[in-house]
Amino acid sequence: MKSSTLNPSSPGKVDPNRLADFVMMTQRSCILNLSSELNRGNISFPQFFLLTYLSSEDYLTMSAIAKKMGHSTAAATGLVDRLEKLGFVERVHAAEDRRKIMVRITSSGSEIVSTMRQHIASELANIMEDLDDDDASSIAAANQAIEGKNLDS
Repeated sequence: MKSSTLNPSSPGKVDPNRLADFVMMTQRSCILNLSSELNRGNISFPQFFLLTYLSSEDYLTMSAIAKKMGHSTAAATGLVDRLEKLGFVERVHAAEDRRKIMVRITSSGSEIVSTMRQHIASELANIMEDLDDDDASSIAAANQAIEGKNLDS
């Protein structure tokens, strides 16, 4: 990064505009890589995002998927249908109520998420190699603040 992410008007504080530039630069780089990788497996971004949600849960109900994805239950069902046909998710019935359908990721789906996470981490490592110590510290502090805010949500 050419100039520091620190805010010159408030020493020690992160400049939100510079941080936004960093996020946009890394996002663009990661999305380009993600797009080419996902095209190989015929997976859309929403399908991939659903797989990432499922990779961190034992299972999700259709209504939970719809809520997380910002879709209707019918749209979520279509998303799951396509991923199921590709072998990346499976539907199972809840033990306590067989009418309740649970969706969980398969090993193939987990493998795609893991591979893409490794690509993204590698890309971020390459970008962050060029940061000076102040920028790296600013990014780390911003990341901690974001993680803390996400835990509170």
